[in-house]
Amino acid sequence: MGLIDRLKIGFGMARRSGRVLRAHPKLLVFPLLGGFSGIAFIATLFGSLYVTGPLLRDPGPAIYAALFVAYLVETFVASFFTAALVAATRTVFHGDKPSVRRALVAAWKRKLPLLVWSFVAAVVGVIIRMIEGEDNIVAQIVAGVFAVAWSVMTFFVVPVIVFREPSITTMFTESARTFKETWGESIGAMGTIDVVTFLLALGGVVLGGVAFVVTTGLGTIQLLATLLIGGTAVVVGLLVGKALSGIAKTALYVYATESTVPEYFDDMDFNRLGGDGSGSASPFDGVGSGPGTGRI
Repeated sequence: MGLIDRLKIGFGMARRSGRVLRAHPKLLVFPLLGGFSGIAFIATLFGSLYVTGPLLRDPGPAIYAALFVAYLVETFVASFFTAALVAATRTVFHGDKPSVRRALVAAWKRKLPLLVWSFVAAVVGVIIRMIEGEDNIVAQIVAGVFAVAWSVMTFFVVPVIVFREPSITTMFTESARTFKETWGESIGAMGTIDVVTFLLALGGVVLGGVAFVVTTGLGTIQLLATLLIGGTAVVVGLLVGKALSGIAKTALYVYATESTVPEYFDDMDFNRLGGDGSGSASPFDGVGSGPGTGRI
């Protein structure tokens, strides 16, 4: 399959992810919870570091230890709520209605592999940060290449953890293999979603600007209206982007590993890429029993 065909499929998957989100706006809850939790933790951690100023003025082992903790917790929080989103999307793919509680329970059942993944990601994050701290161009290039390679290899780690019960090595090898099979579709889908997210956020900025102009001369009300209207619209745009990314990534994983077609994607030909299911147990085996389970 050529690059253009792969990108077109990716664009189509992004659009169909939008269908899923429009039908089930409840899926926005997971990136919202993840965002609030992550912001609260980072604010608490670096707020305490700011109070103990010497740590920030002397970037030695202490600051790298703090970065490790930040990366570890932030990755776990983000991965946990992404896992819940993937679990809820899997329910939608069965033709059932997603439940926030059941999705969170499903994610919690995967807490240990998620923690292992977060630990490894935190170690790699600190290593990349240490390389970036070197004052030479070669180190900067090495860090950049390393970061890109790591992002590619771990692109599907969370879906692998949710759909399977992988070992430490399997979660990375399976993720890398899946990306290798869907690199064009992944780029097309995520690129389209990034554009949509940017436009929605830009729309929020425009709404904030309109609110600023309309309330000119009202002092505090002007500031509050600008922040409330514009800020809310920008946040909603970012949440939509996060939710679409999780939905599309889940569909891409199914696309690469299964011969079955998810709900809302039934007008796409999933047999054109990795759809023969060879060597892969169905992630839906034994999962769910609601109406629509049989048609997936």
